[in-house]
Amino acid sequence: MITLEFLVTSFVVVLMPGTGALFTISTGLGQGRRACAYAALGCTAGIIPHLLATVLGLAAVMHTSALAFQLLKYAGVAYLFYLAFMTWRDRAAFALEGGQAPVSPLGLVVKAILLNLLNPKLTIFFLAFLPQFVDPAAARPLPGLLLLSAVFMVMTFVVFLGYGLLAHAFRRLVIESAGVQRALRYGFAAAFAALGARLAMSER
Repeated sequence: MITLEFLVTSFVVVLMPGTGALFTISTGLGQGRRACAYAALGCTAGIIPHLLATVLGLAAVMHTSALAFQLLKYAGVAYLFYLAFMTWRDRAAFALEGGQAPVSPLGLVVKAILLNLLNPKLTIFFLAFLPQFVDPAAARPLPGLLLLSAVFMVMTFVVFLGYGLLAHAFRRLVIESAGVQRALRYGFAAAFAALGARLAMSER
């Protein structure tokens, strides 16, 4: 069931930079190792509803319902633009931890969950992706889909945590340069805005 093809394909998919990876990297730079772990956990948890929708067949409903897709899509667009705005104006985003207000783990997790929860393309992606690796002759495909989903989630958490820890490793270099901080802040804000614009213009 868990084939090399599935593992390689999943790894490539998870490795591709997206909103979750970007958020985890930003958190690792600005708030430290523990915070990026919470961000990675939240991003991973945010794909659970999409996986469940696929496994339970609800993704097919979304795929045929233009209204459901559009409502979720524009909620995601609004949230991405909100993140872009907040990142742009947050002058303390990359300050040293000693000068920061305490970070709420729950707040980080919820913020990360919303990032992936409000992306309807994930549901459509899993609808097209997961069934390819399930034995069509299986009498009960549900256990196989659940197993594949669990492996994909573990891989997502590990890769995103790696992104965050790598960003944290270069944090001292970032902290010591006001120019780098400014460029990163504007870069992250622009990236969130670009992802929001791409989602807004996306079709089925």
